[in-house]
Amino acid sequence: MSESQVRNVLSALEGKTFDQLYFVACGGSSALMYSSKFFADQHSKNMNTDCYNANEFIYLAPAALGESSLVIVCSQEGKTPETLAAARFAKERGATVIALAMHPGTPLELASDHFVLYGYYNTAPAIDTSYGSVFMLTAGILEQREGTPLFEGMVKNLTAATPVIKTAIEHFRPQANEFAQACKDAKILYSLASGPDYSQSYVFCYCYMMEMQWINAIPIHAGEFFHGPFEIIEKNSPVVLLMGRSSTRYLEERALVFCKKYTDKLFTIDTKEVDFQNIDESYHDVVALLVLNNVCRLFSQTIAVVRDHSLDIRRYMNLVEY
Repeated sequence: MSESQVRNVLSALEGKTFDQLYFVACGGSSALMYSSKFFADQHSKNMNTDCYNANEFIYLAPAALGESSLVIVCSQEGKTPETLAAARFAKERGATVIALAMHPGTPLELASDHFVLYGYYNTAPAIDTSYGSVFMLTAGILEQREGTPLFEGMVKNLTAATPVIKTAIEHFRPQANEFAQACKDAKILYSLASGPDYSQSYVFCYCYMMEMQWINAIPIHAGEFFHGPFEIIEKNSPVVLLMGRSSTRYLEERALVFCKKYTDKLFTIDTKEVDFQNIDESYHDVVALLVLNNVCRLFSQTIAVVRDHSLDIRRYMNLVEY
């Protein structure tokens, strides 16, 4: 589904030159943008990239935004007001806008130049999820701009990622149960990661724990951990440490050594515990990100059951004016 639509978008972009690539979204959708920006920065020599919260994108109004800009926006339902406004703003400035959503015919699709429909994470294969779609778009855009062969490799490895993810979920299920029992009454917890993996600490804390479980949770960049935040860690401090396979893994390994020493409530999701068979080494970081995304969701689903607090309960979101 998503692959064919991404190929259509890339065909429409063929021959056009873009100097800026902006990733724009809110909430959980912004996390996949963060990880794709990391991928773009790894491979782009000629294209400037940046990632923005949708509302800030409008009020900051990047001076470079214009006809040579490509803007990727994403909203699960395709109607997030801030993201819709950002798409319209980018179009007004002459930029080309690519939208992603789970439903066709949404206001976001209508406000954009190109559209990719993605599948629900519980049922769709990895390549058809929002993460897979943005990774494919990013790889294809960079291949067109840089001349580096990235797209077909991305498609191949995203296709091979689904069984790896399923294996990882089962591998980490016992630890998810331990986490749920140990943290069901936690007043606060922390999640550490670096590079593209930090996007999953963001989702885990902001979306799953605070939004969906009403547990105070703080995502901490592993590179910043030793510049202040580590002072808050005590023996009973719950820490969920995410360890991917990107070039920044050392930052996560350094945090691991410290946390093992100073807290008894450390839950480490290390993607190197999972067999990445059939995954090319140059795409290990991408697939590791997808593994972390799914295992963090497993942790969240498990603690929701233990706490008898559905992930669908809200106090304010879409219920009051804000």
